[in-house]
Amino acid sequence: MEVHNELNWGLLEPVYNEALHRELKNQGIESQCEVSLPCYYKGELMDKYYRLDLVVDDIIVELKSVTELIPAHRAQLFNYLRLTMKPIGILFNFGEESLRTERYAFDKRTNECILVDVNMKPIEKKSISKYKMIK
Repeated sequence: MEVHNELNWGLLEPVYNEALHRELKNQGIESQCEVSLPCYYKGELMDKYYRLDLVVDDIIVELKSVTELIPAHRAQLFNYLRLTMKPIGILFNFGEESLRTERYAFDKRTNECILVDVNMKPIEKKSISKYKMIK
């Protein structure tokens, strides 16, 4: 990816967020940065909001800059997908020497996020269940 090639790895997430937003704009792709997502508790709107790193059409982009992705990073993306009902989420990790990318499809019927390839075909059927979200 151009952003990783230009900036390399190990910077803070906000730097990659702005750079990716600019790169998408330079390529004629509209995106929104730091999108506020309202939070509710027992049906009541809270004062706190989640902040989605980047949204491109129906795709939520979650950026990390960590030495290794852990299940909590995936759970964050999965919760965003569930709360917004968006069909696709992409997790980028700029904290490793090579850019790591994971793409997930959200299945509204089963409330699951499924790891998929670039053609949206499921990867490693056995690993899907460990990413099942709590209803």
